[in-house]
Amino acid sequence: MSTKPSKALENFPNPNPGRDFLIRMRMPEFTCLCPKTGQPDFATLYLEYIPEALCVELKSLKLYLWSYRDEGAFHEAVTNRLLDDLVAVTQPRFMRLTADWYVRGGIYTHVTVEHRAPGWAPAFADSVQLPPAMWQGFQGH
Repeated sequence: MSTKPSKALENFPNPNPGRDFLIRMRMPEFTCLCPKTGQPDFATLYLEYIPEALCVELKSLKLYLWSYRDEGAFHEAVTNRLLDDLVAVTQPRFMRLTADWYVRGGIYTHVTVEHRAPGWAPAFADSVQLPPAMWQGFQGH
């Protein structure tokens, strides 16, 4: 049986909900279509989050991202939608998604969106250090 794209994101219990810890993911193969031209758009996605009770399950995340391959979407809209869907399934303390879009028309686009749970702040000033909005853990273009 072949694997198919799906909009169904899944989660699993946070193995240590009593501690703030940062999860980082790099997803270099995100693809959707330009809603104006129908041409493919490509991005590397960088997800950073501090879970509350739930973490995102990776296979479902892969299939979810794959489901955008044939959809038309503006960079700004799809980046916000991805974050909204991930927040809905995990309800994290903190989540940031950066989409590093490949060049189109000589222009590189970076879209960064964030979520913070109401009232959440790191437990201690020297606890998990949130990185700057632009991803610095990987080399890009």
